[in-house]
Amino acid sequence: MTAAQLSAFQANSGMPPAVMAAVLVGAVFTVLLLWGVWAIRTAYVGWSENRVNQRQFLGVVVRFLAMYLVLTFFLLS
Repeated sequence: MTAAQLSAFQANSGMPPAVMAAVLVGAVFTVLLLWGVWAIRTAYVGWSENRVNQRQFLGVVVRFLAMYLVLTFFLLS
């Protein structure tokens, strides 16, 4: 960004672009972790009530971990 764009962004938002980027990345990870907790908890309840077998439960956990690792790689690198 040029100096004029940086000053305009900071004047309108009240924060520099780096802080805004950190807030957005933090929001993405917050939503991802909340969704992951919900998905794993739901799968666990299904597993404990014998509606979901162990392989399906582990599939949910592995998919969440893979998604978390991929997003971590792309967003934090």
